[in-house]
Parts: sequence; structure tokens; C-alpha cells
Amino acid sequence: MANQYERIAADIRSRIEAGELAPGDRLPAETALADQYRVSVPTVRQGVGVLAAEGLVEKQHGRGTFVRRQPTPAKRDNLRHQWEKDRARQSQAERQKTGATEHDTGLTVNDLVFDAQYKQLPADADLAAEFGVPEGTMVLQRTYRTRHSEEHAPFNVSRSYLLLELISGNPDLLREDHEPWPGGTQNQLFTVGIELDRIVETFRARPPTPEETEELGLPVGVSVIVLRKTCVDTTDRVVEVADVVLPGDRTEMVYTTKLDRW
Repeated sequence: MANQYERIAADIRSRIEAGELAPGDRLPAETALADQYRVSVPTVRQGVGVLAAEGLVEKQHGRGTFVRRQPTPAKRDNLRHQWEKDRARQSQAERQKTGATEHDTGLTVNDLVFDAQYKQLPADADLAAEFGVPEGTMVLQRTYRTRHSEEHAPFNVSRSYLLLELISGNPDLLREDHEPWPGGTQNQLFTVGIELDRIVETFRARPPTPEETEELGLPVGVSVIVLRKTCVDTTDRVVEVADVVLPGDRTEMVYTTKLDRW
């Protein structure tokens, strides 16, 4: 049998799902809810806390509790990499029509706000091991954040690393003001004669840092998914390493594995 706070949460949840309570609507005060459900204020607070943990409502200091606008979901599948490779050699006009974020979210270029920050730094022990180079080898760190124009939080925070010596043949690859780059990283690598053979992705979940909670707009209790992406070229050389932090409340991972028939 459900506890009283669970019944309160279930009732308010059903009203949100039915559209009776719309995004931005304010919930009644805790005392009013306590009278409505004939329970104590702490019980109401516990029930509303369940909804906050689910990301359905959010408490705004000094204002009350409001129905949360659900962020745009992003669906990542393993077919996206071949899709990106197919685009890498297309004309710039074709590449400019869409990108990976649009592919994952169903949004258009005009729906998005893009931010890129570049920094040159020496590879630490972790990156050096991934690239197979001495520690201290210079890399280009590229930090990407893309968000829906109607939302304040990005879909993820991605930090991509490229060896400077591999991309020095095209000075444009060192300029953040050339972002967003039509065709993404695979086209950038194509401009210096690099073709990817495979991409290895490793996922793990963990609690977010306070900074990640704030930047990604995470509800209390929601984990992040941390993706380490390693790109290997046709000579079996690691050419890109990327660490992507994905919010667990709006990211769906879909992987299809084709099996050989008997």
C-alpha cells in the first residue's frame, strides 16, 4: 500500500501528465495542499520532494514550487557516427544544412545556440596514454555547449582533444571563431587527410558535481552519464579523444547491433 506522500505525488503527477497543471504553473502552498489531502505539511513536503527528484517540479526560492518545463530530449544512437562520416566529404552547402545535435534532437539549426571555446594545453597522463604520446605533448582542447534557444541549459558539455601536430596543416582548425564547423570533427579531420576507421565509446554514470548540476539544470538526485569517445583512424592511430557529460534526465541512448545470421 502506498504511503500518504506517495499518493500525493501520484495525484499531482497525474495532473501534470494530463495537462491540468502546465509548465510554469505554481502549485498551491504547502499548507493548502495539506488541507486538501488532509495530511501534515511535512507529508506534503515529502510528496512534493518526490516530484522534484523526478524533475517534474522545481522549487524557486521565495516564490514557491512550479511545474518544470521539460527540457528537449536528446536521443543518441550508434548509427550517428556513420551518418557523420557520410557527410564529411559532402559540399559545404550540404554540410551546413544540419548537424549532430539536430540529428539527436529533431531540432533545426535556427533552434540552437552554439558555444565553442578553444585552449591549447599539455596532455596530462590520461590523455597521453589514450593518444600514445609522451605526457606534456600539446593538444587542442575544444569545449562545446549547444542548447535549445528557449532553454538555459545545454544538451551536454563536451570536451574534445586533438593533437596539435595532427591538425597543424590546416590553421583554420585552431580557430574557435570558425565554429560551428559544418560537418563536425570528421570533416575537420578530412581536411588534413584523416579518415576514421572506428569509434570506441565507454559510458559510466555518476553523481554530478555542483557545477554540473547548475550548468545542466539537473533536478535533485539525477545522475550524469559520462561518455569517453575515442576516435581511431585507418592507420590504427588515436586522433581524437572526447569526454562528454550528458544529463541523465533528458538523454536516451539507443544502440543497435547487427548480428550475423547462422
